[in-house]
Amino acid sequence: MEKHTYQTGLIGNCAYLAHVNINTNIDWLCWPQMDSTFVFGGMLDKKKGGEFSILPEGEYNSRQYYLENTNILVTEITSANGKYRITDFAPRFYQYERYFKPLMLIRKITPLEGNPRVRVKCEPVCDYGGRKLKAQRGSNHIEFLGCDEHIRLTTNIPVSYLFEDEFFVLNEEKYLLLSYGQPLEAPLNSTAERFLRETTVYWRTWIKHSNIANFYQPAVIRSALALKIHQYEDTGAIIAASTTSLPESPGSGRNWDYRYCWLRDTFYVITALNHIGHFEEMEKYFSYVADISFSGDYRYQPLYGITGKKNLVEQILPHLDGYQGNQPVRIGNQAYEHIQNDIYGQVLISMLPLYTDHRFIFSERKDSAWWIEYLLKKIERTIDEKDAGIWEFRNFANIHCYSNLFQWAGCSAAEKMARIIGSNDLAAQAVALKNRAAAHIESCYDPIRKVYTNATGSQYLDASTLQLIMMNYLDPASDKAKDHLAALEKELKTPNGLFYRYLHSDDFGKPKTTFLVCAFWYVEALACVGRVDDAVKEFEKLMQYSNHLLLFSEDVDETNGSQWGNFPQAYSHVGLMNAAYRIAMKLDTPIFK
Repeated sequence: MEKHTYQTGLIGNCAYLAHVNINTNIDWLCWPQMDSTFVFGGMLDKKKGGEFSILPEGEYNSRQYYLENTNILVTEITSANGKYRITDFAPRFYQYERYFKPLMLIRKITPLEGNPRVRVKCEPVCDYGGRKLKAQRGSNHIEFLGCDEHIRLTTNIPVSYLFEDEFFVLNEEKYLLLSYGQPLEAPLNSTAERFLRETTVYWRTWIKHSNIANFYQPAVIRSALALKIHQYEDTGAIIAASTTSLPESPGSGRNWDYRYCWLRDTFYVITALNHIGHFEEMEKYFSYVADISFSGDYRYQPLYGITGKKNLVEQILPHLDGYQGNQPVRIGNQAYEHIQNDIYGQVLISMLPLYTDHRFIFSERKDSAWWIEYLLKKIERTIDEKDAGIWEFRNFANIHCYSNLFQWAGCSAAEKMARIIGSNDLAAQAVALKNRAAAHIESCYDPIRKVYTNATGSQYLDASTLQLIMMNYLDPASDKAKDHLAALEKELKTPNGLFYRYLHSDDFGKPKTTFLVCAFWYVEALACVGRVDDAVKEFEKLMQYSNHLLLFSEDVDETNGSQWGNFPQAYSHVGLMNAAYRIAMKLDTPIFK
């Protein structure tokens, strides 16, 4: 079977995200929010998903790349008649003391060689392809009616060519500016050029202000840029992926909507942002978590909508074909109903830098004691409960090693914070709960196999228990840590360095693909136990699993290296960033040898 990779690049401005296919089509774009209906959804249905393409007459070759250190994507098309370049971007820059990030997609078409003849098709849809929009002609624009807000395409291409589906000779630069709600009320050409200049400067300055070590720096830069645009800046939420229903493996039925914020990944995201020195994003994300916390519910859900929405009712859209025919297409995610008890620890650990990193002014945090006590109470209520675990098993619950590890780590963080703010009572409460969590973790230990299993009374191994080493529950220098790593390696690692989450059957049978972030955890664990050469070697193996733009998916097929699952997956990129940082700290290579 041929290797499958996703043939799209991602652009965005922290208000929306769009996928640009190497064939020039906008394959995916949700407006007005990241979790709204798609306006273009060809990724899930070629006919009902609409189209926004800029194609030449006849056969063509295509190549795609990012403008260096930006989220601006370039697609070059070469045909018999000539060559042209499409520059796609979502405007983002600082003006009037705030970030300008409109619901606006700009496409600049530049002739490069010869006299290419091109045809532009722009056919947005609404209600997940359930509604076609009516195109209304203006002098220099097309208004698309039928969504909640008007969508307008402003262009210096003769509108007749678009209406009549005609090819035309590209002999000068052309611009296509698609806007939602508020149309452009300014000169097209000069405004598009200014927005492009300002957006380029914004992204390059953002990267210059990032702390990125020399180890595989281009890959870390691309991952950081990808992670950044997964943050919905309006609230601070960070979504797992921009897409829904891209299958974990063909025909598996494991097609999930990932356009939401999973609190259980808080620690990993905050850690990655902390490593590269981006505190603004951390603080926005923490504000989002704080808003959810003040809703006063008894427990956290595993995931929330980007505005903190709780009811993410899962629905199936039978009218859509699905990615490469893979149904069902789902919107919403039933996992919001699950019990996952690692979350409270995740939130506590994510707060720790606010108290231990002196670049944050923790004396300004008047509600510190309230926060710590609030989260410790949540841990106390749930510490002895069975839950769905990190992998969100739908039909069975256990005392999961991973859940208790994060309760243990959260209590350790709470103890440190309590001592910093001078609360002995809270510190004592944290220590008592930490010991209870440790007892549950130890109940998962198999002394004969010298490994921690996934849950109390279970024989199954699980890649999430690699975190016992990274979280320093197990001393990385100890034989116990090394034995545990060796046992996981033996059972869950593939020859090419990939890693299965687990190999036992779950609600949908046995997993057929590996989970990429687990492979990056494995790399981290190798570095932790001192096997740095192995960590470097395994990290390098993983680089082959990106697409043509250094973007990584959620799942990888070990048999042929195919990308599957929602794409690009923010947490795969977070895993890469954290693994690279861990190796870089171990290598600490001087500039001059």
